Amino acid sequence: MPHDELKPKDRVVLRMTRDGAVEENLTEGTSEKVSKRLEDAQLVAPHDTETGDIAEEVKKRRQLRPDELEDAVSQAQAETQSADAEQEYKPGDLPVSDDPTSHTLHSETYRTHSVDYGKAFADTAVTGKVSRPRAERQIDGESVLERAAETSAEMPDLDDDAPASRRIERLERKSQKAHERLDAAREKLPTKKVLKKERVFDEETGKGKTRLYFEDELKVPKGQSKLQFEADKTVRKVGDTLASGIHGKIHEVEQENSGVEAAHKTEIAAESVVRHYQHHTERSANKPFEKVSKLEQKAEATDRKLHFEKTVAENPEMKASRANMNKHYQKQHIKKEYAAARKAGAQTASTATKSTGKTVREKASDKVKDFISKNKKVFAWLGVGLMILILLSAGISSCTAMFTSTTSSVIATSYLSEDDAMTGAEAQYCQMEAELQSYLDNYESTHDYDEYHFDLDAIEHDPYVLISILSALNEGEFTLDEVQGLLQTLFDRQYILTEDVEVEVRYRTETRTGTTTVTDPETGETSTETYTYEVEVPYNYYICTVTLENFDLSHLPVYIMNEDQLSMYSAYMSTLGNREDLFPGSGYVDKYIENPPDDYTVNAAYLTDEKFATLIAEAEKYLGYPYVWGGSNPSTSFDCSGFVSYVLTNSGLVNTGRLGAQGLYNVCSPVSSADVKPGDLVFFVGTYDTPGVSHVGIYVGDNVMLHCGDPIQYTSINTSYWQSHFYAFGRPNY
Repeated sequence: MPHDELKPKDRVVLRMTRDGAVEENLTEGTSEKVSKRLEDAQLVAPHDTETGDIAEEVKKRRQLRPDELEDAVSQAQAETQSADAEQEYKPGDLPVSDDPTSHTLHSETYRTHSVDYGKAFADTAVTGKVSRPRAERQIDGESVLERAAETSAEMPDLDDDAPASRRIERLERKSQKAHERLDAAREKLPTKKVLKKERVFDEETGKGKTRLYFEDELKVPKGQSKLQFEADKTVRKVGDTLASGIHGKIHEVEQENSGVEAAHKTEIAAESVVRHYQHHTERSANKPFEKVSKLEQKAEATDRKLHFEKTVAENPEMKASRANMNKHYQKQHIKKEYAAARKAGAQTASTATKSTGKTVREKASDKVKDFISKNKKVFAWLGVGLMILILLSAGISSCTAMFTSTTSSVIATSYLSEDDAMTGAEAQYCQMEAELQSYLDNYESTHDYDEYHFDLDAIEHDPYVLISILSALNEGEFTLDEVQGLLQTLFDRQYILTEDVEVEVRYRTETRTGTTTVTDPETGETSTETYTYEVEVPYNYYICTVTLENFDLSHLPVYIMNEDQLSMYSAYMSTLGNREDLFPGSGYVDKYIENPPDDYTVNAAYLTDEKFATLIAEAEKYLGYPYVWGGSNPSTSFDCSGFVSYVLTNSGLVNTGRLGAQGLYNVCSPVSSADVKPGDLVFFVGTYDTPGVSHVGIYVGDNVMLHCGDPIQYTSINTSYWQSHFYAFGRPNY
């Protein structure tokens, strides 16, 4: 039986061409179109460009094949040599092109779809979503100033000799213009008058005096501290919640009264206008700096191009590698041009149809224009009346917004609980302390020990600390029943009572009586006699040592709260819940409200040291922040070592991380009192019960330190208290 001849399977591949998918049989050398794609539309160039011109232009711009590339390079070199031989340029002369269209861009893309500019403007006015580059949205005034200092001398030096090529000459002109525009923009940055002090000395008398003078400084938009940002964020949340609730209630009943509905809509529109005006004001502050930043980027880009072209001119061997490197980008550019031309051609028919349909709209538009032109005065007065109405509404809304913002700020830092709940919690805590004090006072009478030793801390707390803790742990509001268990927990953690009983075996002397038999030697009679003697008798002796440690209620928050709760506690303490009348006997009322720390100005002569000036600029941001045990950042406020560690690290001078007072002393170099200077640290011991260094501050000169007392403030170290606890000066590794 004959067998069929076996042969290998044909090799078939699928290729994508301009006309669609094509299946090629490489074995037989045949091809077949398998795509159902329609034929390409005929391309029509804009402005009735001749087909031949387009073909010639595309031919000029397409990527040359390798065999054509060599001929083109040699031809270009020959033309360049002949042109240089025929024409010489003097420095400063501009080369003239014989082809007036050599710098004309031929490819243009036309948009045939309509754009509703009124809707786009309305969306922008309502939403405020103005498209800006990210570099402009993230503008910071200080970064612009730093960048200006770095790039002030970056303009490339132009050679006096003739440029190597027309391209280099054009780039030199662009670079010069870019730097001129940049310098002009920098000169327009806003400035302000700042009062300065200068210490001068009379050469004849040798006496010094302070001279005041004004100096112009750039008006850099101020940043916002993290604590202020968090406070404003909380205020905004509360305000938005209140506003949303109020608008919702009005919306429920406004359908019943058209006047209420109209007033409500006007108020909403006015609020929107005020809100966008505030945003506009904030953006305007950064506008000059945004312009400088944009011009700096353009100048840098122009300088890079000029530098590259000069490098290529000085190194001719780079031309070939440059051509190979740009092949991919040239290919992509040609594809984009082809797609644009194809799209323009495909849309020609629809464009013609639309132009016919626009006739009716154009006629209606002409009639509207005629009507407006004939009644200009009427529309002008209507516009004026509308503006007056908007301004009046905006004024009312602005006052309402200001009142709401102020009220929300007060609410965010105020105790929201009822007075009965707060005073009741304080009274119950005081009762628990009174019971503890009574127990200790009657301890000897209620216990049966031989000896007693007492080591007792004072039983006390501050009521504002207690209420701030309860408010922070209960999201701002609590009742007395809700905090019963929490009060007991706080009491048990604040007061640690230990009773240690020691038993000793001691001996005492006791007198005892004994009898003995005595015989008379003469008569031989016996008798019994009594006698006494002493013995040492052992017994147990009980010694009780009672210790009461007051951990300090203000030290507990850092151990029982998360960061958000600790931030709320700090906010309450900074304002005392806006209820200084609640517990007028508290020491915080005197420290925070009635007698706050005095202002202090650092000697201007010390600020000539850039490192010290940077350190103080960072530290003074937090003046007035409350003392929070364990706090280490603006959100939670600070304790003494947390404040110094944060300032050293965030000023960029020394990255210490979070260290305690002893840890900061360990990383500093000891400095004698004679060699101490502003910017050194000053350390103290024994300010509370802890081994080693217990307190630290920043020395600012003239025997004054900036430290986290309660609150953060300037303090003289010449007082008897600080002198009795003084330990040493230390210098960080700046």
